[in-house]
Amino acid sequence: MKEFSKEVYLKWYEDMTMWRRFEDKCRSLYLKQKIRGFLHLYNGQEAIPAGFTHAMNLAKDSMITAYRCHVHPMALGVDPKRIMAELCGKVTGTSHGMGGSMHIFSKEHNFYGGHGIVGGQIPLGAGIAFAEKYFGKGGVNICFFGDGAARQGSLHESFNMAMNWKLPVVFVVENNQYAMGTSVERTANHEDIYKLGLGYEMPCMAVDAMDPEKVAEAAYEAIERARRGEGPTFIEARTYRFRGHSMSDAEPYRTKEEVALKKNEDPIELVKHRILENNWATEAELEAIDAQSKAFVEECAEFAENSAYPDPEQVYSFVYSEPNYPFVDKLEN
Repeated sequence: MKEFSKEVYLKWYEDMTMWRRFEDKCRSLYLKQKIRGFLHLYNGQEAIPAGFTHAMNLAKDSMITAYRCHVHPMALGVDPKRIMAELCGKVTGTSHGMGGSMHIFSKEHNFYGGHGIVGGQIPLGAGIAFAEKYFGKGGVNICFFGDGAARQGSLHESFNMAMNWKLPVVFVVENNQYAMGTSVERTANHEDIYKLGLGYEMPCMAVDAMDPEKVAEAAYEAIERARRGEGPTFIEARTYRFRGHSMSDAEPYRTKEEVALKKNEDPIELVKHRILENNWATEAELEAIDAQSKAFVEECAEFAENSAYPDPEQVYSFVYSEPNYPFVDKLEN
């Protein structure tokens, strides 16, 4: 396992503050109607991609997730300016302005979405892992989904096949406790989602996902198990979202007092505390990092606003592909 050094913590602080600033800016642009459609913010869950990317081999491993998908690709190295442009529907975006908030993709960085269908990415993650094993690429897929998606039937089919074929995939439920607006305790007989893996004899565990160290340790164990050919792991990343499910969520299902109390567990503040405790940086130096993050996010917004909208004719692009498969000619002959 890689060490949690001064450099790691300073990078975590830099990344996580930028991600938080980015999401806050998205909220602002949405209220100004510069971002349209749906918008799902990630505030409070930043320790998860921070920990996982610390444990991953970014040159080989891949990631897939649901529609709360702005931060994951940034953690993999996708240019935040292009992500912001995509959110604003601009041609310079990651999907040329045709995907929007819920469909960020980057083949170059092994990020396969961004999926709007609840739980739709779970069998896709297993499929990506199947390809990794079939072609002997040596990569591991990290398949994220929410606690609401954990109730989908496709999860069980994917778990069964992944265990049967020992696929190199790590299934991760980001349990932010409320799905779209219904608490976990109201959707199942028990609140320990990770126990769903027990029915398939899949290694499974719960982890405090407000702490990037604990996330990284669990991620490393699961990724290395998959890389050794021992199959999947199911991790329940217990976290909390500080914003509503989406921008249209009035949050009637929880109190302001509850949210304020949970903010005492803010992962960014935890990282900051450990940096200061170890004398790895001063308050002034951390404030400078935060200021840089804020300035950079403003650059992202400026880039997006100054970019052009797609040409209307582009609506016919990227719909179909006509690959030239060698076996097709053989069948036709």
